[in-house]
Amino acid sequence: MNAAAPYLKYVHWSEEDRCYVGYCPDLFPWGGVCHGKIEQAVFRESCTLVREEPAELKRERKPLPMASTRAMREAIMV
Repeated sequence: MNAAAPYLKYVHWSEEDRCYVGYCPDLFPWGGVCHGKIEQAVFRESCTLVREEPAELKRERKPLPMASTRAMREAIMV
């Protein structure tokens, strides 16, 4: 399995920044890791960063953060 596969990656439009922002909360908890005007390009860039980060941590002999953030799959009606 690809080391980046378990990590949730998503893109969100930021009204404040007037652009799309890419996120991966488990690897980059401080916030967005890339931004741009084209949603697909931002997602591709964030995927690249998420692939590179585990390799970098491994080179530095640092542990990988646990992949714990999950996308909401279905709403629970009460």
